[in-house]
Amino acid sequence: MSKNPSATHTSSASFKARFWDRFASGYAGGTIGDWAGYERSLVRTRDLVGPGASVLEIGCGTGSTALTLSLFTGPYLATDIAPQMIALAHQRLALSPRPALRFQVDDSDATASDLDGPFDAVLAFNVLHLLDDLDAATARCARVLKPGGWFISKTPCLREMNPLIPGLAVPLMRALRLAPPVLNLGEADLVAACKRQGLEVLGVERHASRGRDVRHFVVARKPAGAATGA
Repeated sequence: MSKNPSATHTSSASFKARFWDRFASGYAGGTIGDWAGYERSLVRTRDLVGPGASVLEIGCGTGSTALTLSLFTGPYLATDIAPQMIALAHQRLALSPRPALRFQVDDSDATASDLDGPFDAVLAFNVLHLLDDLDAATARCARVLKPGGWFISKTPCLREMNPLIPGLAVPLMRALRLAPPVLNLGEADLVAACKRQGLEVLGVERHASRGRDVRHFVVARKPAGAATGA
């Protein structure tokens, strides 16, 4: 008997929400290993998106990036699959109000959504490798973009790491329930996924300030002539 895709997705989403809820407090209190590289990505994103733009950020975690970038944008909706992550983001927002910023629980793997749109920019930082289907997620992001809108992502690419990481370390951590399912991606996968959705890839950048950088910052744009929702 074949599996029900809807039931399979629901089970996956439930697992991911529970997994990230468990780690929400530690995630919120963690430090960024390469602060200079992180700031470089923030500045680059801010310069590309521009003031007044409407923004959707998927996989926002506890909201650090949203709290910073929303100071320079128009309406900013930040989403995450984990309710506890969003609860902590709301707490942070209460301490540092941002009139343009909203946080919302949402599953970035869902094929349909009631998210308001279209948006001038969709941001996906450190999340695409954690989704079930890269093509489906990219298609969803492209659909909610305005013509001429930006799709900007930054993604760790396991394929460019030591082979022991995707081949041994990740499966072991998953067996111990210390890691969620992870896609084994490379730069070419990210670029191809954008192109399959009709997005123009304008560049792939690396922003790390030290060491070998396997987090690709991909800048793509929806063609100006594309129909909204296409």
